[in-house]
Order: sequence, then structure tokens, then C-alpha cells
Amino acid sequence: MTMRLASAAFVAFVTALPIGVAAQAEPPRFALSEDGAYVIDLKAKLAWPRCVEGMVWDGKTCNGQPQLFDHAQATAHALARWKAEGIRWRLPHTTELKRLVDPRPAQQGLDPVLFPAAPREWHWSGTANIRAAGQVNQYSYDNIQQGRTNENAD
Repeated sequence: MTMRLASAAFVAFVTALPIGVAAQAEPPRFALSEDGAYVIDLKAKLAWPRCVEGMVWDGKTCNGQPQLFDHAQATAHALARWKAEGIRWRLPHTTELKRLVDPRPAQQGLDPVLFPAAPREWHWSGTANIRAAGQVNQYSYDNIQQGRTNENAD
């Protein structure tokens, strides 16, 4: 089965808020980088490319053809980018990916406001807890949105 690579993340401390982020009683969870190419999770101190692998940020949206990977290829690709760029790229953990999902119940996929032109299909997670067939698929956006686990699937 072939899947799309989830937007890789690096765990780097974000020292300054991007332009346009105003102080509020409840600070926002996400902000955009100054050039708009990254979504910054201000609470977790993570940066996410707004474009999946194979697509490129043009200043307004993502263009190009998304690359397809199996899990091993996605993991290897993130490691190769880490080595090439010196930035700690990796696949997101399931809990991190869950925060990036479109919050509207009828929708599926990454939040289109944060990730324009992102494919609506599944994205890989770095969480390696795969159960036997017939169990809840932890990579399904429907299960992530509803907080389903193998323990509460019934």
C-alpha cells in the first residue's frame, strides 16, 4: 500500500513570533513563518512545511506533484533530508498529526487553511504501533479525529 509522506517536522526552538501574531489572552496554537512556507506550532515548538514532499511553496500555495512513499521510504526520506539540510526532519507522531487535521467533522485530511493544496489522502506518522488486521487503523483520519484507539473502538 502506498501512502503520501506527512509533512516532516523538525524540533527546533522557535525564539520569536512571526510577523502578524498579536498578543491575546489565549495565545494561538499556530502561526505562519515570515515567508509563509512553514506552520509553527508555538506550544510544541515544532515547524511544519506547508507543502508535502514533491510540492513547493510559491508564496501563496503549494505547487507540484506530491510524492508517494511507503512507510520505510517516508522514514528514509526524512532521515536523508535531515542529513542533507542539518535540520532534524522526521515524520510526525500521531498526536502531532492529530493537531494538524481539519477540525470540521465532515472534512478529512490536513487543515486546508494551514496546508493549502495538501492531498486529502492519508499521511504517514512516525508512531510505530501497528496492530494485527481487523483492529482500528491508527492512520485513518476518521479515527484520529474521533480519538479512537484499539481500547475504545467498540
